[in-house]
Amino acid sequence: MARSPVVTGGAGFIGTHLVRALVARGMEVAVIDNLSSGSIDGIKDLIDGRKVTFHEIDIRDKAALYGVISGKEGMIYHLAADPRVKESVGQPVESFDQNVVGTLNLLEVMREKRVPCMVFASSGGTLYGDTDVFPTSEVVPLKPISPYGASKAAAESYMSAYAGSYGLKIASLRFANIYGPGTNHGVMYDFFHKLRRDPSRLEILGDGRQAKSYLYISDCVDACTLVGDWLEKQAGGTFEAYNLGTRTCEAVTDLARLMVDILGLKDVKFEYTGGSRGWTGDVVKTMLDVSKIERLGWKPRVGFKEGVERYLASLKAT
Repeated sequence: MARSPVVTGGAGFIGTHLVRALVARGMEVAVIDNLSSGSIDGIKDLIDGRKVTFHEIDIRDKAALYGVISGKEGMIYHLAADPRVKESVGQPVESFDQNVVGTLNLLEVMREKRVPCMVFASSGGTLYGDTDVFPTSEVVPLKPISPYGASKAAAESYMSAYAGSYGLKIASLRFANIYGPGTNHGVMYDFFHKLRRDPSRLEILGDGRQAKSYLYISDCVDACTLVGDWLEKQAGGTFEAYNLGTRTCEAVTDLARLMVDILGLKDVKFEYTGGSRGWTGDVVKTMLDVSKIERLGWKPRVGFKEGVERYLASLKAT
């Protein structure tokens, strides 16, 4: 087990939960984050308690990475990214710079300083694009329809190449939609705040038939640490991709109905913007085959309704 992991994007939503889980396992964690979308508030107590060392660094700054990664680290959990799928359509170069160039910088540091392992936060829906194979397994061809999805596919290709060429051990987790306390974007967050402003109506992007897989944050973190532990036991030159989600998908309209019910609202009028996609680059349906990661011993423990209830409770408390 790596005693000194690095978490890039460790001040973000998923990163904060992962950092806390690693510290709970007795690890001292180094966090790298440029704070463009994250905040140290969720890990400040760990920083103050010297369980976490925080570095405000952009992963595109290669020299800065060399200055803080010593080579003694056993694992990099790489979560730092430009996460904006919708905005990547208008800003494709920005998405490429952060998600591909930044990742290549990390791979170069790993190669030169002999950091052996990386767990990468990739994407399920945006990577496969508009596939007609459901559930979608890891062997289905990648056909991204957004620059964000293309950036994740390119990053995975470089990881495979670095594993093969330099003996690194890398696993890519192709995330479904991850949600839970701390999420400050996404459809659930959007719906909650629209309903808070006007509980009589809800605007839904597209036709509401878009279907997505959702995974609660604690189940995501469990998978990250499980795969990290597994990866350390492998021989050099390993690259594996794992889908991470659930065996079901939820239509956007069904999600809206569930949220309205949990919030105790009545007679909410759903208003659709029209079209099969919520926006350009939006994947209409995502349902991942998770049998590969289940063979490692992982299974989600939080059901969809329970997870939504927990998340809404956290939003109402803010």
